[in-house]
Amino acid sequence: MISEQLREVHQSRPFRPFVLHLTDGRKLRVSHPEAMAVTPGGRTAYIVTGEASLQRVDVLLIVSIEEHASGRGRHRSNGRG
Repeated sequence: MISEQLREVHQSRPFRPFVLHLTDGRKLRVSHPEAMAVTPGGRTAYIVTGEASLQRVDVLLIVSIEEHASGRGRHRSNGRG
């Protein structure tokens, strides 16, 4: 389930930046663990995308999570694509 994968990459230590790929084609980069919060139920994520910009995302709209480890990206898909 994508919400479990999201929590896993968000809470990984050491933290590695990642990109969320959404169903509408948007890509949201999470460059720091404090730049994202997930509601206790795991349904909604809030991502700081700039100094004065906050994105609210329905976790069910995340198609994949691209992790950046050792300079390479790795995709985790939710199985819908």
